[in-house]
Amino acid sequence: MRLNVSKDEMQEKLSNIQNIVEKKNTMPILSHFLLDAGKKGSYIVATDLETALKEPVEIKVEEEGKVCIPARKLFEIVREMDGELLLESVDESPPGGGWLKVKAGKSEFRLACLPANDFPVWPAMEDVEEVTVDATVLMEMIERTIYSAGESDTRYTLNGLLFHTQPNNKALTIVGTDGHRLALITKQMEGKGKDEKKIIVPRKAVSELRRFLNRESEKTKILIGKNHLLFSLGSPAAGGEVQFLTRLIEGTYPSYENVIPQGNEKKVSVSKEAFTKALRRVSVMSRERANAVRFDFGESASGGSLVISSSNPDLGEAKEEVAVDYKGDNLSVGFNARYLIEAMGAMMAERVILELQDPLSPVLVKEEGREDYRCVVMPMRI
Repeated sequence: MRLNVSKDEMQEKLSNIQNIVEKKNTMPILSHFLLDAGKKGSYIVATDLETALKEPVEIKVEEEGKVCIPARKLFEIVREMDGELLLESVDESPPGGGWLKVKAGKSEFRLACLPANDFPVWPAMEDVEEVTVDATVLMEMIERTIYSAGESDTRYTLNGLLFHTQPNNKALTIVGTDGHRLALITKQMEGKGKDEKKIIVPRKAVSELRRFLNRESEKTKILIGKNHLLFSLGSPAAGGEVQFLTRLIEGTYPSYENVIPQGNEKKVSVSKEAFTKALRRVSVMSRERANAVRFDFGESASGGSLVISSSNPDLGEAKEEVAVDYKGDNLSVGFNARYLIEAMGAMMAERVILELQDPLSPVLVKEEGREDYRCVVMPMRI
């Protein structure tokens, strides 16, 4: 194998795979990526056996070939080099392994490589159904739900996002929850699917996918298989498709439809910016782990009032009043301030609506004038 590639092109592609390649030295091949250099098209593949990425790379191929290259070390080398790079396989024993010469200007490196045949095979997709969503729409859906998904939760199904496809009404719903709060968003999709599906996509995979959705409004094909989900981004005309594959989490996701409160009668409208700033200020004095703050709602001559307060026996206390639109009985509720601050960060409208019932019932939070995005936050005992 012998090829030329620009530094910027190689650095960008290697940067994309750094979080996918396996850093623990359990299987040495997983810390490598496969470079397949062909005169009709070249690509790199990286995997940790849970997620896999196949991405086209623009290179000038003089001699075709395949080789498994240490991902982290080549990234460090390329980052420090200048100008166009020459990559050439030398002393290939076994075939596809041996050494890789990396040269730019007067700099030259030799890297030990592994045989291409040792690299894990790209998983086959079975019983595939296909839906299509705009890349920018999918990006928005992920950004507005991923913060509420679990991290290292013992209830492993919560460590991912639920993708709920409903081909009959052309709707895709994405849900994230950690058992204390929930966020869900529904958007339109194009689908060839026949059946309604609920699949759980690992949080790490969805987080990595975001770096490939920061592009112009391209269509993203989502292929749903029995055990895997494949995202296909871009087009052959624009330099080739990026294929991002992830193994699905097995198990049953909580019935999110039953979690969303339907009959909360007490409704509060508040400026998102004023509400967020007050929460941030008051939570400074809350106990660090629980982030507990107290909300006291009441009517006032101006239409309603909300007093947010927190106290810490070792530090002191804080209190701030926020103007709200509220008519109803006085109500006191406790919350984890961080949950509400993160929900506000995902909201886009100037005003938000809080729908409450009693001090221990879940609270529905949504944007004024929009129904496609909703959050549910469980209160705390105070």
